[in-house]
Amino acid sequence: MELYFRDNFFNSGSTEILNANQDKIGEVDLRSSFGSSLEVFNVAGGSLYSGEFPFFSGKWTVTGADGAERGRLRGRMSFFSKKFEYEAYGRGVFDIEAGAFSSEYEIRDAQGQLAAAFEKVSGWFSSSAYRLSCETNAVDAFEWVAVILGLNEIQKRQRS
Repeated sequence: MELYFRDNFFNSGSTEILNANQDKIGEVDLRSSFGSSLEVFNVAGGSLYSGEFPFFSGKWTVTGADGAERGRLRGRMSFFSKKFEYEAYGRGVFDIEAGAFSSEYEIRDAQGQLAAAFEKVSGWFSSSAYRLSCETNAVDAFEWVAVILGLNEIQKRQRS
């Protein structure tokens, strides 16, 4: 499955999630320009996932529509690459990595198998836009959207 989605420049408002045919299949609501939280909806407007930083935490938490935590994203120390780890509760731990100057990320499971890949496809002065390719169903594609936008938020915090 291939999805396209983006962040807004000021971290607020809604953006569309598109499939490879450019059909709208969902939406992301970036809730606030002062805080970092979001909600992912299906095309019918039903809530699927939400993401946020818990109080005084640098880790991004993804929650399902039922309110239960689905996983937690955290950055990992690295000098020559960008590394993150997503613990999908009950489904495994996934390593997310890109080269130091690359905008192409790979998401691998604990066995080193490719679970998904994404790349930043936006311009230099525009908001971040992404293309996501899912290789397995271990983690739902819409959950990866919440994870990837959380990764973007972690990187924004690290830069400021």
